Amino acid sequence: MIFFRLLSRLPFSILYGISDVLYFVIVYIVRYRQQVVLENLRLSFPEKSPAEIRLIANDFYRNLTDILVETIKLSDISPCELQKRFRYLNPELIKDFLDVGQTVICTGSHQCNWEWVPSAAVIIGIPVDSVYKPLTNPSMEKIMQDVRASHGAVPTPMNLLPRQMVVRKDIPRVIALVADQVPDVPEQGYWMDFLHRDTPFYPGTERLARSRNLPVFFLELIRVRRGYYEGTFKLIAEPPYTNLPQGAILESYRDKLEKSICKHPSDWLWSHKRWKHWRGKYAKVGAKLT
Repeated sequence: MIFFRLLSRLPFSILYGISDVLYFVIVYIVRYRQQVVLENLRLSFPEKSPAEIRLIANDFYRNLTDILVETIKLSDISPCELQKRFRYLNPELIKDFLDVGQTVICTGSHQCNWEWVPSAAVIIGIPVDSVYKPLTNPSMEKIMQDVRASHGAVPTPMNLLPRQMVVRKDIPRVIALVADQVPDVPEQGYWMDFLHRDTPFYPGTERLARSRNLPVFFLELIRVRRGYYEGTFKLIAEPPYTNLPQGAILESYRDKLEKSICKHPSDWLWSHKRWKHWRGKYAKVGAKLT
């Protein structure tokens, strides 16, 4: 813990030097999940040449090591510096709902530096409950909880979200969900075609929106240059949901995410084993969204 505190106090110039060293180590020495990354890219972009795939992979690894040091820096970065480095282009879309007492759901993905998202929102007056999947290592979980709580964000383990919905029901806020993870029970996921492959998605986002009548946004993240990001909110759906077909919220999220990934492929987390499940593994698949 002390080690991470000391690292967080280093200036960005030194942290990016560390990132450059980490890039060399994980690409050329450790070869971290190299086959996973290359296979994910080849199958997602069959139209691209091997040279293009390799270039995207290299850019991805550079972005990945930058995210590692930037996340460490989050607990020490000043609000002014963070606001300069992470800019929301249209926060008024969210604030208009919050101003009338309406909580909203914001779905994002493992794009650019997703760890900066909640803190960057809080410092411009947008309260955030950041929902996440807890780490199995207790020490690392404690460190990440502290980091994610920087600047007033409220980190919320997935299993505690129902309780938080009750405890904080009178607080208009953003419920931030990174919605591109693999469901814990894939056969009960909502299956869709995503980047040319059959893919299960967490059904909880749509269930929550429908059960609580909450508007849903997608947050697209763009890397402007090293250490600088922009976020754009895009409305997916808003209540009433009576006549909205089942699955429409998740499918709209999928469409927006896929389009964004195709525009900026190196900014997504290609080392994630997103496609380790397929429908043929299960006798019965399909989520109930109501």
